Amino acid sequence: MILPGATDTRSGAVDSVVDARAVQAECVDLLGELEAVKNAITATQARLAVVLDEATRAEEARQSIRAERQGRGVPNQVGAALRVSPHAGAGFVSTSRVWVTQMPHTFNALRSGVLSQWRATLLVRETSHLTVEHRALIDEEICGPAHLAELARMGTRRLVARIKELAARLDVHACVKRNARAVTERRVSIRPAPDLMVYLTALVPMAQGVQAYAQLKTHAQTTKATGDERGVGQIMADTLIERTTGREPGHAEDVPVTINLLVSDQTLLARGDEPAVVLEGTPAGVGTVPAPVARNLAAHAIDTDTAWLRSIYVNPHGRLVATTSTSRFHPQGLASLLRAREQGICATTWCDAPVRHLDHVTPHAEGGPTSLDNGQGLCARCNHAKQAPGWSQKTTQLDGRHAVETVTPTGHTYVSVAPPPPTPAWTPAVGMTGPAPGYTPRSRYQIGCQTTPAHGAIAYRPSPPRPQPRPAHGPPGRARARSRRPDLSWTHST
Repeated sequence: MILPGATDTRSGAVDSVVDARAVQAECVDLLGELEAVKNAITATQARLAVVLDEATRAEEARQSIRAERQGRGVPNQVGAALRVSPHAGAGFVSTSRVWVTQMPHTFNALRSGVLSQWRATLLVRETSHLTVEHRALIDEEICGPAHLAELARMGTRRLVARIKELAARLDVHACVKRNARAVTERRVSIRPAPDLMVYLTALVPMAQGVQAYAQLKTHAQTTKATGDERGVGQIMADTLIERTTGREPGHAEDVPVTINLLVSDQTLLARGDEPAVVLEGTPAGVGTVPAPVARNLAAHAIDTDTAWLRSIYVNPHGRLVATTSTSRFHPQGLASLLRAREQGICATTWCDAPVRHLDHVTPHAEGGPTSLDNGQGLCARCNHAKQAPGWSQKTTQLDGRHAVETVTPTGHTYVSVAPPPPTPAWTPAVGMTGPAPGYTPRSRYQIGCQTTPAHGAIAYRPSPPRPQPRPAHGPPGRARARSRRPDLSWTHST
């Protein structure tokens, strides 16, 4: 396909206003046609997902697999094919099943390009509490052939309002039950945000949420009127934290926090530039933090004697070194190493879920050892999916790093590779006079901090190096920062 203007070899893009308008009109037409094609492709993918799910369930039924276990590996296969997480793959499969089997008009509108994937998903979501008969009536009322022109002009908010209006007319009791069930699903959640921030979200009944927001905003506006230099949004956020944690006004930062930080010794002790990683063990999830921020986090904890340091050794290829366990389940130390190697995220390709299960790549029942090489951190869904018939895994290496090769029941192969550890150029570990001949060890520290910072960020610089004794045997174990730690003497630069 030749894009408009792409083959124009003249000195200017266009020679006249007429040419310019023609190119612009062609671009708009092409954008619209591509959007329709994209929606039609989504409809084809939906039908294929349903066919895959039905074929898999039928095959597993012939193998006498229990009904509740049939098809549980399909979301992972669909997610891998679409290059999305297994959770997103499961959502696409369930939504596609409704389009194909219960809402034919919605599916035809999606296939013809009139309806986008998101708007078609809203039709499924907003009718999930209705019977199949009532859902079919709404499907025809909104997406039927006689209403396609109106649907193409309808905005998304108006579409949702129209669905709710029809649902209330058809089955008001189901709508009331849905609202009552929604109240039982109230919760508070947290997820990472850009720039070392987090989203603290509360799902609460509308009246309570509006009341809480109004009180926070009124308080912020009153405080702002007294001359506070913070913005209204900043005051609202600080007030929320202060009232939730019981802190005095102005002390929102004085909140105890647990930090699991994966950082190289050069970053921690020698002003290195390699970023650190916040492991999934914290409520905020996984995230990369700049080197200065990592040093300040560790320094705050060391100042208050609430940090312990444990050195984790990796080889020159960035692979963690650990001993093999003879137990059936992963011991605590080995489990920590597995989570550190995966940096807290499920090892499955394209899955962003946190590690919940520590799994044997080669199952223990088949002779797989309980070791770092044969271990992987998975989310619950991915661990259950690999138990379905036809799945197999084996450990391998890619560029010297730990990797797992997964073969699905359809014969497709996917390789997941452990993320590279935050280690700069190879140097002897802190506390060692030098490596043994022919051996180049390297340590990085996992810092656990339980701290109540009583001050803001402080710029630190390392004091002149002190002679360090050579350890007697092996890497140091876990210890409190004040009892066994390398040279962590810091001097304030301000």
